[in-house]
Amino acid sequence: MASRTPEYTVGAIHVLHTPSSGLDDPRSNYDGIDSCTINLPVGHKKEPDCRPFQVETVFEKDIEIPMRDGTVLRGDVFRPASKSNLPAIMMFSPYGKSGTGFFDLNIQGRVGIPRSALSGYQSFEGFDPAEWVNHEYAIVNVNTRGAMGSQGTIRYWGTSEGRDGYDTVEHIAQLPWCSGRVALAGNSWLAITQWFVAAASPPHLTCILPLEGMSDLYREMLCRGGAPDIPFLGLLGKALFSDNEQEDIIAMVKKYPLFNEYWEDKRAKPHLIECPAYVLASMSTSLHAVGSIRCFEEIPHNKKWLRFHPTQEWHDLYQLDAIADFKKFLDFYTKGVKNDWEQTPQARISVLRYNQPPIHNMPFSTWPPPKTTASRFYLSNNSSLEREKSSVIAGEQTYQSDIVPKRLDADAGELSFSYTVPERTTLIGFSKAVLYMSCPDHNDMDVFVMVRKADAHGNVLRHVNIPIADLNAVDKSIVEAKDVEMVNTHQSVGSMGVLRASHWKLDESLSTERWPVHAHTSEEKISPGTVVKLEIGIWPASIRFEAGEKLVFKASGHNMRLLDYAQLRDAFTTGNKGRHVVLIGGEHASYVEVPVVEL
Repeated sequence: MASRTPEYTVGAIHVLHTPSSGLDDPRSNYDGIDSCTINLPVGHKKEPDCRPFQVETVFEKDIEIPMRDGTVLRGDVFRPASKSNLPAIMMFSPYGKSGTGFFDLNIQGRVGIPRSALSGYQSFEGFDPAEWVNHEYAIVNVNTRGAMGSQGTIRYWGTSEGRDGYDTVEHIAQLPWCSGRVALAGNSWLAITQWFVAAASPPHLTCILPLEGMSDLYREMLCRGGAPDIPFLGLLGKALFSDNEQEDIIAMVKKYPLFNEYWEDKRAKPHLIECPAYVLASMSTSLHAVGSIRCFEEIPHNKKWLRFHPTQEWHDLYQLDAIADFKKFLDFYTKGVKNDWEQTPQARISVLRYNQPPIHNMPFSTWPPPKTTASRFYLSNNSSLEREKSSVIAGEQTYQSDIVPKRLDADAGELSFSYTVPERTTLIGFSKAVLYMSCPDHNDMDVFVMVRKADAHGNVLRHVNIPIADLNAVDKSIVEAKDVEMVNTHQSVGSMGVLRASHWKLDESLSTERWPVHAHTSEEKISPGTVVKLEIGIWPASIRFEAGEKLVFKASGHNMRLLDYAQLRDAFTTGNKGRHVVLIGGEHASYVEVPVVEL
């Protein structure tokens, strides 16, 4: 039974809590606190089919890490034996450390990573100790506040987690084996945390590797475009284990559906980050790309590098070329190795071709890429996209807005407009749609849009994120694209945007020409039948079109991206009612604008 939580406020806002899944839940894979030191010999395997350790390793289990308020977190240390003056790479998350917790790669069919490739001691979404002790680094896996034996109640990012991360970095830096240089690394939650910890500027934080991390809980995950989307975080919250309560994110968005100081606290402040940063992004999860790129852009110094990869974050994390790249960055900043890291192009962008293998790591001296042009395509009533406003056939098109999708890339109620590309064209960056719309049947509407690619015959395409050979190495039933599960980790359909019409007002201080950011501080209902102008940001894309292929723009009343997890298939409802009308041409010239890069 979870214990009651002491008063916790963000500004003047009292934070609501809910019971966590208990530590006695068999899904937690938790066997209690066991503070001890174990020597792992060369060849040690956690399980017979796991990766062996190649060097003798000291495993310090459940060390105490004190916070400034007296709370004690628990961490594990893996370090090469008989070595000192080691830099530390820290993983900081509530999922469970060193192979404990519910989450591991099995939840999504191992994304092409066989069990034999990993030691089993890695924290979910973190570096594998068996790899990094070989390179004379210490791996420190830490359970965040409230999670899996750490004291306190579980919190979801924000400045509170930044303070805890600060205290943890500084504690690790003074341990006798540590050189005083600490790096942060990891995917998803482990990446999101880094924005907040690095903004707090712990003196011994040497560099960060946020390998795909959203940066604004309200705008990028829980309430995109002002339209609540809670099933994913609801599923996640049930897999966080503690005998104490956890912050109730779902209750908070229901109580505070508009942006306020609580949600502001959970918007990262990358302009405060002073240390070097290796930032990763992709199109694959549709969770993190906006946050990764926003933070990269807003970090105020030039010791920052962006890599936009063509696979999926967990898969990329354990690829040999990615590990070599991470090591080169870490060697330079934590060991002072005189390599040529700082000659690395600021942006390396992989481009999806969908019906061909991706193009890897196109180098650019700046981000956004030089010679990027915002190219406008007007919606026409014959379902085409036109470059010239004068070519548009005026009229209107309607879709049924209240269809609840199965999210299998075959749902009804979607408008589609296409443009045949006359020559090779590459899109890299943010798109946006400007639509003039009305709803005859209701006083609000959630509008979803998407940019996609079709082949020369009009077949709309999907990109398989993980090489078929890698998937087949784990699951022999996967031999071609049609065998790949229809989920976001495994297949990318395109880049999506969403806006609730009553949240149409922009935050002019945050918006740019490329990316409209909405204030979400007020709700203005739309009288039935009233035309409203909606500016909808579309998540970053990286797509190559050959001559004769088609740029496709879609609009609907439902989410058109694939699900993150198949078990969420029946978890979605819709707040939409009746028909949505898109006005086309004349004074209501709806259009989509995409970033075309001259190469």
